[in-house]
Amino acid sequence: MKPLSLNGHERSITKIRYNLEGDLLFSSSKDNTPNVWYTINGERLGTFDGHTGAVWCIDPKWDSTKVVTGSGDCTLCIWDCETGSRLDLIKTETSVRSALFSYSGNLILYSTDQQMNKPAELNIIDTRIVDSQPNEEEPNANVDDDDDLKNNIFSFTLPSKSKVLSTLWGILDQSFICGMENGKLAKWDLRQPGEPLLETEPHKAQINDLQYNKDQTFFVSASKDNTAKLFDPFTLEHLKTYVTERPVNSASISPILDHVAVGGGQEAMEVTRTASESGKFESRFFHLIFEEEFARLKGHFGPIQSLAFHPDGRSFATGAEDGYIRIQSFDDSYFNFKMEYE
Repeated sequence: MKPLSLNGHERSITKIRYNLEGDLLFSSSKDNTPNVWYTINGERLGTFDGHTGAVWCIDPKWDSTKVVTGSGDCTLCIWDCETGSRLDLIKTETSVRSALFSYSGNLILYSTDQQMNKPAELNIIDTRIVDSQPNEEEPNANVDDDDDLKNNIFSFTLPSKSKVLSTLWGILDQSFICGMENGKLAKWDLRQPGEPLLETEPHKAQINDLQYNKDQTFFVSASKDNTAKLFDPFTLEHLKTYVTERPVNSASISPILDHVAVGGGQEAMEVTRTASESGKFESRFFHLIFEEEFARLKGHFGPIQSLAFHPDGRSFATGAEDGYIRIQSFDDSYFNFKMEYE
């Protein structure tokens, strides 16, 4: 493997996302400044300046024209990808933990934390209504509270200790799936607002990440209980389990092979040494069907916080506590590997 090391963040990476074509990689960090990179050579294309707190999530629209970010400064921001200028800002009462464009690009699903005696919430806004707000003279002006209420087409207050850390949209923007701090998975149907349509508790600790496979017939979860698990997105049926010795912060499914990559590691505050041998800061590869681990890859000097396969399946990227992003291109031996079975 031939890694590209991207050094543009001063603190821990929180989320990395490829765009649909895979030529751009978006990253958020605790250093308040989301970045966008060229994946072909690791060059930083630009930054999105404006947050004053740790940025917990980032997601590009399907056509790469807009980017949404959520931050600990209690704001959700929508950016112009080409210019880096902020198009809209929505204030929240607590930190925004996850944010995700729908497949149409018209809706944004975001979750907030339980803080300062405020409950955790799930919200969906319609970006077409946000865009219609008069904002020509002051492009960075805040959206009024009354406008926030008009833009919000779905709002749900979560029970105590059940904040949402990761989300997925269902087909046709009609439903969404959430991974929660208490280890539960829940699925909501927008056509039947209220309580979740489906709910299950497959993990014993918080769910840090959810990612689909290429055709969205499966999704994988990553949990602090040292496992990643495969699910049916329609029924939330648990299908496979991938076991490690350390907390799993992120997991991704290869778009071309039956492989699952997981990344994580024990936090520095929980170990006596921060060397890679003590913290187990490796990317691990499992067979999707047989649940067998067949490869490990070192490189980071801190827990891997986010991991994603390139859309063409020929490389993958990791972002870690050490503030570095690594893009790893696979050697031919990776594609020639076959699991032995009878």
